[in-house]
Parts: sequence; C-alpha cells; structure tokens
Amino acid sequence: MRWACILLTIGVAAGCRNDMYDQPRYKPLSGGSNLLGSSSARDMPEGTVAYEENRELTAFDTGTQDGKLADRLPFQFDRLVLERGRERYVIFCTPCHGAIGDGQGIVVKRGFTPPPSFHSDDLRKAPLGHFFDVITNGHGAMYSFAARVETKDRWCIASYIRALQLSQHADTRQLSAEDRQKLAETPR
Repeated sequence: MRWACILLTIGVAAGCRNDMYDQPRYKPLSGGSNLLGSSSARDMPEGTVAYEENRELTAFDTGTQDGKLADRLPFQFDRLVLERGRERYVIFCTPCHGAIGDGQGIVVKRGFTPPPSFHSDDLRKAPLGHFFDVITNGHGAMYSFAARVETKDRWCIASYIRALQLSQHADTRQLSAEDRQKLAETPR
C-alpha cells in the first residue's frame, strides 16, 4: 500500500509543469523577433488617433466659461437633449435624488443621507454649469460620475435638472386659460 501511494505521488508530481508560467514572452518595447520586426510593440495602424488629445479645454469640457460656471449649454438645446437628459437622470440620479429631484430617492428611504433638493432657492439660482461640475467632480457624499457618464450626457442631465426645477416652480399665471383649466382638473 505504501509503494502504491509513493508511485501515485510520483506520477502526479511528474504531471506538474510550469509551461504556462515559463512560456516565452516579450517585455514591452524590447527587441523583437524576425516575426515582430525590430520591436516587440507593433506599430500603430495608419489613421489612429490618440485617446488623450492635446487640445484646449472648452466650456463643454469644464463647465466653466471665462473662469465662472457656465450659465447655458455649450451646444444647441432641443427636445432630444431633454429626452436624453431624462433617460440618463433616471439611470444615474433617481436612486439618490428621486424622480422629481426632491432628494428622496430609494437609497434615502433605506437610510442613506439625503442629498439636497434641486428645488431649494440656492440650487434654483445656481448656473447650469454647477450641475455639470457636481456630476463631473462630485460634491459632499456624492462621488464623481465623470468616468460613468459621458460629457455630453452630463450636460443633458443638467438641462433635465433645470427642467425639473421649472416644472415644480412654474408660474401658472403665464399659462393660457385653457391650460390653467386642465391643470385644475388634474388629480393631485
């Protein structure tokens, strides 16, 4: 029995090799083989553009203009911008900020600290670039969403936040008599 165990152990040990660990590989930018050419790194395909371009940052990138937070979108506003902003807001913002931006999202109902309401006087007076900046860099307990939300989508979300603010603080005196009647008939 002892010899059988010893033979089994030797057989299993003989099957253990370091082929995967000791496989041939090249260090970055070292000399290459005849197959690879003079370097182990391959040349970039023609027309390749570097991810990080050396270009001047604009209000679109930073949310600021002339050293102050931008007070308007750096591109044309239309219905698609608002729809995209609503879509991205629902995905990324409603868990904390709630559907209408009152700071009563589902995570707040589960015990997390509530974020400020978008309907406070300070945030209603804040420039549009403020919301872009907070989404980009984070603020307080909110972390940065720059890696999660594309730049244009951050502007779309900021526009949707402004629309939420307007929807909750609309002046009904500016509506037509017909629209005021519809509003009065709407159940609350």
